[in-house]
Amino acid sequence: MDTVTITGDWVGRVIDGRFTLLEWLGGSERGGVFRTELEGPRAEKAAIKLIPADAAGAAARYSGWASSMKLSHPHLTSVFRFGRCHIDGTALIYAVTEFADEILSQVLPERAITTEEAGEMLEPVADTLSYLHGRGFVHGHLKPMNIMVVDNRLKISGDSLYLAGSYRKPASALGAYDAPELATRPISPAADLWSLGVTLIEALTRRAPASGQAALFESGVIASIPQPFADIARHCLPENPAHRWSADEVKHRLESDDAAPAAVEKTTSKPASGMRAAAIAGAALLMVIVLAFLLISHSKPRPASPAPVAKSSPAAPAVAPPPAQNAAPSAPQNATPPAPQSAAPRNPSPQAVAPSTPQAAAPTAPKTAIAPQAEMPATQGPMTKGLVAQRVLPDVSPKASATIHGKVTVSIRASVDTRGEVSDATFTSEGPSKYFARLALEAARQWRFQPAQSGGQPVPSVWILRFEFTPSGAEAIPLEQSP
Repeated sequence: MDTVTITGDWVGRVIDGRFTLLEWLGGSERGGVFRTELEGPRAEKAAIKLIPADAAGAAARYSGWASSMKLSHPHLTSVFRFGRCHIDGTALIYAVTEFADEILSQVLPERAITTEEAGEMLEPVADTLSYLHGRGFVHGHLKPMNIMVVDNRLKISGDSLYLAGSYRKPASALGAYDAPELATRPISPAADLWSLGVTLIEALTRRAPASGQAALFESGVIASIPQPFADIARHCLPENPAHRWSADEVKHRLESDDAAPAAVEKTTSKPASGMRAAAIAGAALLMVIVLAFLLISHSKPRPASPAPVAKSSPAAPAVAPPPAQNAAPSAPQNATPPAPQSAAPRNPSPQAVAPSTPQAAAPTAPKTAIAPQAEMPATQGPMTKGLVAQRVLPDVSPKASATIHGKVTVSIRASVDTRGEVSDATFTSEGPSKYFARLALEAARQWRFQPAQSGGQPVPSVWILRFEFTPSGAEAIPLEQSP
């Protein structure tokens, strides 16, 4: 039976008298996807998938759409409506779903994802598969084109579900993402784990095998992947489905202590769930350092040991020495510089007012010099806001910009010292893409400012830099948060 090929030539047609095909988004020999709009005053964007009614597996897809309407998971795209229609005498089935802002298959031609991104992808995907498998469903089409970002949330497509135990497609139509047993056996949750393993390898290496499992091992591709992802891929890809891990076992591997070293790449930004053990250990080490510092600073100094601040005074007198040009007017007795987190190599006094490690401010004792340094100098006079002196925009390649549908937003908190330089930059919102988040952070660190002033003296400030990425380029909106 000849099946019609769906192409972009259908743009402008109306499906079921209510959904206009506004833009061709792509497709395959088994169907096509267009942008459309939901009915209502807001005209909200949506995606509509069209499949020839006589295509292999069409009946199973239609049944899966009906079942998915009853499911609800934060990382599963919603099916708003489905039905049957005709175009030029061709019988079709259709499903209207959420519109994706970014799709993994659009990112991979530009770059491989980082290990941090892989962890952030795997956790919600495995959780969604666990949810589906627990309710008797199999996703059946897990691959990069079905992993997407919708409204800043990672989701997998919810319009391709099958009931476990059903037959999905003929052996001749099997591809690299399809488990080998599907040629002769009905679909099971283990087939989704095969697809997950292949997708993970492709996302990290930009290499996908044509078919089969042997090529993955013989080429050494899995061995080149860092842990815990190599371990997860290896346990997702046994030829015998009974030997594959479940989605819950993948989740457990991500959350285990063994997974922590693989996700330590960027602890300055938002830690992923696989980094919880590392974060706890780091916090404990920080507390030990701070406690040791407090004990040393409050203990009785030896007569021969120099004071940490005034080199000419071994007893750290209460009066600040005159040569300290930028010292605060009311420095306390134990004016010990902050712990290693905020010590600057050139001038440890007021230029370190906004320490780069915020955690150090809480455990330090209020009687030391740390608390006064976090405040503005006690000078008299009016307050003058700072100004942007040098604006740096992220350098985004045209190919990366072309992967954006809509807008990607990244917000960064920049701590600015009295010289107008960014002493620390951290995310307040990373957005849906680690790639664009990294570009925004690198750009934010290069900004320069005309410092804010109090009584004619420069004081530190905090700025929020909001970077917006669109297909046409990048823009930045600065907002001074304090003083």
